[in-house]
Amino acid sequence: MGERLKDKVAIVTGAGSSGPGWGNGKATAVLFAREGARVLAVDISESAVEETRSIIEQEGGVCVTYRADVSRADDVSAMVDCCLEAFGRVDILQNNVGILEVGGPVEISEQNWDRVLDVNVKSMFLACKCVLPIMERQGRGAIVNVSSISSIRYTGYPSVSYNASKGAVNQLTQNIAVQYARKGIRANCVLPGLMNTPMIIEPLKNVYREGSIEGMICERDALVPMGKMGDAWDVAYASLFLASNEAKYITGALLVVDGGLTCKFV
Repeated sequence: MGERLKDKVAIVTGAGSSGPGWGNGKATAVLFAREGARVLAVDISESAVEETRSIIEQEGGVCVTYRADVSRADDVSAMVDCCLEAFGRVDILQNNVGILEVGGPVEISEQNWDRVLDVNVKSMFLACKCVLPIMERQGRGAIVNVSSISSIRYTGYPSVSYNASKGAVNQLTQNIAVQYARKGIRANCVLPGLMNTPMIIEPLKNVYREGSIEGMICERDALVPMGKMGDAWDVAYASLFLASNEAKYITGALLVVDGGLTCKFV
């Protein structure tokens, strides 16, 4: 076990995985535990988050799970109460929950627009709203919000609600970073690029020319200057750095994790 987060308590939302393999939140929860954090792993899927807990405990880590819809204020408040009851404090909040919908403003429905903004932005607002007073009392804390390069670039297909939501996440984070900088609280974003995680399979399998999962993966790999998509561990390690004391003088940052892709886009 490592010690980069020794004696820290971390809430990780979206800590399950939407399909077989490693999603960003699942990898982050496991990595935080490997580095010494006690983890409250949160997901809307009880079975998914229990799998994460099982992995952490098998490796000798400490994890408590909580099922929540983080777009609902009551669920988020209860989630934070659960963390305080289990561990007595909150040192790290890693907001990872997000959903993707393909389509422009004409194609998507108003209902789906609202749902994407609720899940991707409102959830982070609610979690920060509940956790910030606790961190302020403690005199320290670190918030890591998972955004996307879609917040700053068009990535090859229309996803207007997703892109808008991630742009909002950036500004939510930077506003918090400035407001709370003198209170010992840092807030930063990780901006993943094209990532090979379970989340992309259903929304994107028919977006690319091949019309298959294998074709989609090949086309996305070819777009990246490094020759392949990233994975959940790339996001997890970036989150670990920003959550750790190694990043003690970093706040309001938008850390791009994309294999050079945004250097290529103009």
